[in-house]
Amino acid sequence: MNQRALVVLGLLLVNLAGLTLTGRSVFGSLSVLFAGVLIVARAWSWAALRGLRLERTSRSLTSQVGRVFEETLSLKNESRLPKLWVEVRDESDLPGSWAAARAIGLSTAAGTHDFSGHRASAVAAGPGARQAWLWTARTICTRRGRFRLGPTTLIAADPFGLFPSHRSVGGVREVVVLPPTVPLPSFPIPAGRLSGGEALRRRTYQVTPNASGVREYAHGDSLSRIHWKSTARRGRLISKEFELDPMSDVWIVLDGQRRMHFGEPAGEESLAGKGPGRQLRLPPQTEEYMIAAAASVALHVLGRNRATGLLGYGTSRMVVQPERGEAQLFRLLEALAGFRADGDVDLTDVFRIETTWFPRGATIAVFTPNVREDLYHEMLELRRRGLVPVASFVEPSDFGSRMSARPLALSLSDAGIPVRVIRRGQPLERSLSQPVGVSRRAAA
Repeated sequence: MNQRALVVLGLLLVNLAGLTLTGRSVFGSLSVLFAGVLIVARAWSWAALRGLRLERTSRSLTSQVGRVFEETLSLKNESRLPKLWVEVRDESDLPGSWAAARAIGLSTAAGTHDFSGHRASAVAAGPGARQAWLWTARTICTRRGRFRLGPTTLIAADPFGLFPSHRSVGGVREVVVLPPTVPLPSFPIPAGRLSGGEALRRRTYQVTPNASGVREYAHGDSLSRIHWKSTARRGRLISKEFELDPMSDVWIVLDGQRRMHFGEPAGEESLAGKGPGRQLRLPPQTEEYMIAAAASVALHVLGRNRATGLLGYGTSRMVVQPERGEAQLFRLLEALAGFRADGDVDLTDVFRIETTWFPRGATIAVFTPNVREDLYHEMLELRRRGLVPVASFVEPSDFGSRMSARPLALSLSDAGIPVRVIRRGQPLERSLSQPVGVSRRAAA
């Protein structure tokens, strides 16, 4: 019962009092009128949400920054009574730059679009008996992470608005927004062949240059696995078996220490081109630049059939073991989507804890805004252990820090360690492809 209903109830009580004190029929008629309004409104409100069912469907619960997440909603009136109006109030927390609702006979709530995030809210006017109403909510994903879809609340009321009713429908689902990636023309990943150049003695379902033997054909083997000479000799299909090639692993290491990251709490800016008239946009934070750079390098390395893993100490320890293929790319991007630089472990301590079990020859691609001098000695120590470090620094001075990555980047470059510096507002493909110190050596 809201304030309007209390007013009608108050008028009913006043007229009942007037009827009792004066006995005049006008007070009796008004009392019957107000009582009837309350009874009819309460019964209407009770039936307003009966028989309503809401369904929310989407092609995939995974999207990527810069892409459109689309969701279709269906409001079905399964009762025999038509509804005056029904408001569908969405409580999702998926951020986005725009959302639109389209339907036959359906309007967006309040007649305006909500530009703060994914909004599937709408108002259905006059849904008839046994009718279904469909509309689509589309959102351009602007932030990586895991977000909630739902819950959804149905709101209806009587014609007088005296007894509004609410009902929560549907469950809560999770949508994963992967970090953005850009194709890189180049990145300093060494060849990294294992010592001795011998193939790893592990069978693999992937087709590699190293064939280790033959076996009987199994249903589902592709034509590229057929060994035709053995097939012709034996008169039946024979398939080849493969071993992993001797290329060493590539590890992407993220700096998740909270106090090393800088940036503004909100806002977006242009970062990298994504085709004619389109641009990739990221929040001005070192963490987001670091994640986008790591995702792009993962795409670049896996595209060259190198086994790639992921390591980072953020809110918790995150490890993805090295593998090859598109499935591994999805695993890496999914892990990066949920990574938060909220940890307390220093990057130099991560090297001391984790790199002891890295195989010799492995490439360590480090992404960090940490430009302290002690990192220089740790990178040299990694190389002394037989690892191949590659440093990518997010320039902290572009995000409000007093420190600059240039002195440390030049020192590492002079020591023979490949270095890249990621600048705010500069396209990622340029930052990750341009070596540090080239111009200085050319001038000399």
